[in-house]
Formats: sequence, structure tokens, C-alpha cells
Amino acid sequence: MSIQVKIKKSFGTFALDVCFEAGDETVGLLGASGCGKSMTLKCIAGIVRPDEGKIVVNGRTLFDSERHIDLSPQKRRVGLLFQNYALFPNMTVEQNILSVLSRKERKGARKRLASLVERFYLTGLERRYPAQLSGGQQQRAAVARIMAADPSILMLDEPLSALDSYLRWQLEGEIMQILDDFRGTALCVSHNRDEVYRLCRKVCTMSQGRNEEVRTIGELFKSPNTLASSLLSGCKNYSRITRLDERRIRAMDWNVDLRCGADIAEDACYVGVRSHCVEPDTTETGGDGGENSFPCRVLRVIDDVFSTIINLCPLNAPSSRDFSRIRMELPKREAEAIRAGDVVRVKIKPHDLMLLKK
Repeated sequence: MSIQVKIKKSFGTFALDVCFEAGDETVGLLGASGCGKSMTLKCIAGIVRPDEGKIVVNGRTLFDSERHIDLSPQKRRVGLLFQNYALFPNMTVEQNILSVLSRKERKGARKRLASLVERFYLTGLERRYPAQLSGGQQQRAAVARIMAADPSILMLDEPLSALDSYLRWQLEGEIMQILDDFRGTALCVSHNRDEVYRLCRKVCTMSQGRNEEVRTIGELFKSPNTLASSLLSGCKNYSRITRLDERRIRAMDWNVDLRCGADIAEDACYVGVRSHCVEPDTTETGGDGGENSFPCRVLRVIDDVFSTIINLCPLNAPSSRDFSRIRMELPKREAEAIRAGDVVRVKIKPHDLMLLKK
């Protein structure tokens, strides 16, 4: 099974322009709020009509502006789980599940209904209304309704965003099982990189209505290509750069020269480094430090749950620079002697520097 999406949609000052493909796998659409993730799902489902482009699922064209094809949502066989589950409040669980079927289909659907009720642990809840269900029960009822229609593709729109942390963890496990059992393409929209990391095998990052290429989760976190995808992957430290030679850069916002672990592409504009890759430099080198080592002033020491976060500013950093602050995260024991106002020397290994395009 597969999906091909290449669409454009204008909303005044905002323009959606996405192009991606996915196979028999779970792909996360990862991006900040308002970047177009949910709108992309609505276009695929037929709720919103693109201005132009093409949407094909399993070789079946759902939308093609040039050929004037625009199937109704009912004919697309697309399963979309909304953020709030969108159960009909005046219908019971049983009625909600059967609502996606035609009258003709409902006549022979009792066996199918019983199977879905059992599969999604809804036995005994068939006659209850959504307001009488817990968050997890509502979610399972919504997924059962989607599966009753035998969807060719499954799409989840921020399924965990409205839940507290404990319930989120419980329901995330249930979603994992649903995705594992679904034999086809699944798209999962989220702004939470940890959620996407756990639920999806591949990821497509989105920013300001546009997407980057579909990549494996490992590729995104190990070597993001752009500043936008690096931000979405959780990296906290950045500087604009100038290229000194094939392997050396100047981090302008930190005012330090650094050697990189790979050749520097001509279109690289930024360097990024993750907080846990900034380390105290304890080497004895006459006070000058070693390679990629430079002094910083400690601005703040923050005691986090399982680690200590230290906010730094390189001593020679221009104060007007946007990215001049550096975040270092250490095990609590290693940070016990560090205080705000101290001058400490830090180092960054060459292979931990991520070179990024715009």
C-alpha cells in the first residue's frame, strides 16, 4: 500500500505546498502548530479541497485537479482520527461505529460490530454515550468507527495532545498496538518529537506550509539537514557560520573557530550541537584548551528532574547575536561544583557538530 501527495492550497497569507510519498509504514508529520500538518490530512480526507495537485492512495486517485477528480470523503475510504475524536455526542458507542456504514451495509454488520467491540475492548460499553466514557474509551470507540469502514489509509491528528501525562502514556501504548496491527500506510501528525520518535518509523518535517523529504527517524535525529528540522528534532544550540576551509568554520554567534568532522557543504549556513554534546573541558593545556574548546560564563544553573541544565555565554560572543547562548546538560553529579557567574571551559567534538542549511 502507498500514498502520493503533491498539493497546493492558498489561505490568504498562508500557503500549503506539500509533496511526499509513503509506503506500507507509519510516517510522522512533525511540525510546529500552524505549519499545515492537520490541513494536509484534511486535504487527503477530502474535507478541504486543494487548489491544485494530486492525491493517490494505493493506485486509486482521490484528487487530481488536472483530470477534475475530487472524490467525496465518503468515497475515499480514508480513516481520520481527529484530535478530539469527534464522536457524535447523541449516539451510543454502537451507533457511532455503525454510522460510517451505508444503510445497506448496516444490515449485515452485526458480526463485524461485535468483532470491533471485542477488538477494541468496548464490551459492555455499546449502549453508552461519549460523555459517559473515559478518554481512553472514547479514543478506542473512535478508532473502532474508523476501522468499521475498512480504511485504505489511517491518519491520526494529534491523538495525544489534549491528555495529561499519565493518560497520554496509557493511550500511547494503545495507539502503538493499533499502528502495529494496521496493514497499510499510516500518517501520524504531531508537534512532539518524542511522540513521533516512539510511534513512527519515518518522519516528514513541516515548516510554514512546506515539507522536507521523508526520512527515517534515525536520520532525522542523527543528521538533520536544515535549521527547521534540527529545531523540530529538539536541538537547542545554534550559530550562524562562515566557512574557513573544507573542515573549519567560524561560529559567528559564539565568536569561536571550530573544526568539523566532515567536509562543509557550500550551502551550510548554521551549525547546531545538542545540549548533551557540550562537555566541560578538564584537560590540562596551559589554560588555552584543546581543539574546539573555548571559555564560557555560566549564566544560570537549572536543576532538572534527572539532570542539570547550565546556560552559558561564550566569553567573546557578541552580545547582540540571536544565538549567542549555549545550553549544556550534565548528569547531576558532574554539575555539583558549577555556579552561576563561574567561567568554565567547554568542548565540542568535531563529529557532534551538525552543519545545516536554511
